[in-house]
Amino acid sequence: MYETAGKLKWIGTTQSFASGFTKREFVVTTAADKYPQDLKFEVVKDKCPLLDPFELGQDVQVSFDIRGNEYNGKYFVNLACWKIQAAGESAAPSGGSRPPAGRQSTASTSSEPSAADLRGDDDFDDDESPF
Repeated sequence: MYETAGKLKWIGTTQSFASGFTKREFVVTTAADKYPQDLKFEVVKDKCPLLDPFELGQDVQVSFDIRGNEYNGKYFVNLACWKIQAAGESAAPSGGSRPPAGRQSTASTSSEPSAADLRGDDDFDDDESPF
């Protein structure tokens, strides 16, 4: 599990493919480093409506997984979002701490559900490619 925070720069429309696969992309501009970075994330299938309540320019915190695959001799990397929330909202109990942005969490002692609990294993079907 990885996390980052920034401002919403762009929110795309839901894309549907002939196979029945759906995805929606969005871009978050981070300012954690000296130079701001525009990071493109995607949500798939039933998670596409997660972006509906957000507006451009809004500060958000994104929880995501890094996905990589090969298709026809080319390699692709996707940042697969499984949770997005307005910055400043906390789902953790008071006094709880989150791992630093971009760091992988190895253990969780809070009552917050894990990444595996929030996303189904069928959310990312490597057999279906929209390309």
